[in-house]
Amino acid sequence: MTPRRRVSWLSRMLEGSAIALDSIRSNKVRAGLTILGVAIGVTVVIAMASAITGINRSITGILESAGPKTFFVYRYFSGGLDVSDGSDELSPWRRMPWITTDEAEVVRNLPAVRDVNIGEYTNGPVSFEGSELKSVNIAGMSPTWNLVNGGDILAGRNFTPMEYAASSRVVIINDKLAQSLFPRRDPIGKRIKIFGEPFEVIGLHAEAASLFSNADEPRLAIPHTTFTKVADYEKGWMEIAVLPTEAATVQEAQDQVTTALRTKRGLRPGQPDNFAVVSQDRVLDTFNKITAAFFVVMIALSSVGLMVGGVGVVAIMMISVTERTREIGVRKALGATRREIMFQFLVEAATLTLVGCVIGMAVGALIAWAIRSLTPIPATVPLLSVVAAVVASILTGVLFGLYPASRASKLDPVEALRYE
Repeated sequence: MTPRRRVSWLSRMLEGSAIALDSIRSNKVRAGLTILGVAIGVTVVIAMASAITGINRSITGILESAGPKTFFVYRYFSGGLDVSDGSDELSPWRRMPWITTDEAEVVRNLPAVRDVNIGEYTNGPVSFEGSELKSVNIAGMSPTWNLVNGGDILAGRNFTPMEYAASSRVVIINDKLAQSLFPRRDPIGKRIKIFGEPFEVIGLHAEAASLFSNADEPRLAIPHTTFTKVADYEKGWMEIAVLPTEAATVQEAQDQVTTALRTKRGLRPGQPDNFAVVSQDRVLDTFNKITAAFFVVMIALSSVGLMVGGVGVVAIMMISVTERTREIGVRKALGATRREIMFQFLVEAATLTLVGCVIGMAVGALIAWAIRSLTPIPATVPLLSVVAAVVASILTGVLFGLYPASRASKLDPVEALRYE
């Protein structure tokens, strides 16, 4: 394409865009309905893609920080989405026995296991002097959590086995909680209240994602023995994180854990496991399946919005063709080709949907920011979703604008000039 021809195409695109924007200004309600449909579709894409990306990054970060060989023992692991109405048939975890600390000790003593960490979680109030946070994530852990789950205590210390056995009121906090309760102060040695009970801060964990799941949220860890006495939590969901020895493979350790727990629970050959031994790969596969389901829902919802916008494009462009019949006749009389007329109207249609796309991306980004600020999910707008939204909106404008553009390009110049 020669420079002159390139400038000509660019000028036509700018002219078509300017006409479309002028149409939006002069017909706000009519254009607004078209833009709204596209904006809703794009908002769904950006918001859901941001949340899904945040969840995936968070889960991947947690598993990576725990070490590639660490695996988990759960009371129940579905491996996908579950629908429950509260009945035993649709709530299979009801038939699964609780995991116990005795079972954790059995696992700890296996030849292929280096160490284990037991963990239970809840949310509760934490306060210091005049400051109070209503809902802080509280984890009950073993003394070896930083060995099994990964991470380091960068200030202070971890709680000792003796403190664990004595159910001592000691706590390790993350940097986000320290900033909230002790701005510009050293938290080590301070006494805070958890569920109204006094605890001494003995450690600061700066890389909290390896222990808790998200460093952007105030979190803390206390001995599990203390947790069971002071925390208000849903019982029965203790989990075990297992770290194999360096000489053992993950599969060897998993086989030993499975055999030991089946023996401990008295399961006969042929009976299914009433617990779940889950590797990191299986956790990631599960989350990928869940997010894939969300992507299907996202595409369906956004398609409805784009369809609504597309119907609006047809309506507004047909009205535009009717209103500008004489203009089209004049342009044809002056030598404009069918291709040029069609191109101009397609640019106008694409501009309408692109305006809706920009509004939708702005709203979607705002929702992602709200999710990141108000929840533990580190929602991030992925570049691929932005590109997909722009391409989908332009294609919507072009495809639904084809009929009006074709009709405009086929108008007879003589009849068009006579149109009143």
